[in-house]
Amino acid sequence: MEQRLNVHVKGQPAMRALYGMASYLENSKVDRSLLNLIQYRVSQLNGCAFCLDMHSKDLRAEGETEQRLFVLDAWRDAPFYTERERAALAWAEALTKLNGGVPDEVYREASLQFSEEELIDLTFSVIAINSYNRVNIAFPAKVGTYQPGAFKKQTIS
Repeated sequence: MEQRLNVHVKGQPAMRALYGMASYLENSKVDRSLLNLIQYRVSQLNGCAFCLDMHSKDLRAEGETEQRLFVLDAWRDAPFYTERERAALAWAEALTKLNGGVPDEVYREASLQFSEEELIDLTFSVIAINSYNRVNIAFPAKVGTYQPGAFKKQTIS
């Protein structure tokens, strides 16, 4: 798909707001690899090619296995995700699909695996990636050019 406009240039004030959320999440007590995993899963659900490319590369650079990435769409049936990852993935899916409120069982499982602060951070991570997905779907960027860790260098001015 052809890029419609460069939102990172034309929409700098709006994008800075999203960068602020990303900066906040850099200090999260939730492992970066888990945040990237749920961001990858949410990007699958939303069909955001740019974010799938980005998060798959970041995850691989962090040591994530190809097998876990290839099967992530079927995480409920695959044996190689931890209970903590499963709780985070269920939480992320419930917040992304928005079929009403988050089911009590999903909340119970998440609250068993994460502190209140971590659960807030997971929630804001899901909010952030859903926002980025929607920006990238509205104004597609060139897919395939992302280099691992490139957005860690993003600064808020």
